[in-house]
Amino acid sequence: MKRKEFIQQLSGIGCVLPRHGARHDVYLNPLNGKKQPILRHAEIHDKLVRHILKQLGLMGK
Repeated sequence: MKRKEFIQQLSGIGCVLPRHGARHDVYLNPLNGKKQPILRHAEIHDKLVRHILKQLGLMGK
């Protein structure tokens, strides 16, 4: 998945970007307070996308 599309998806769900890192951006789910770093690569593998969504509490186990 393209990183830009994934970021738009996270923003649409309600996640926010509290800070930029050197190699990652950290996104926060304000509903549960969970944070997850997102790589700054142009492409993010689908398996990693599912993992990030799960860690943010946006996807069932």
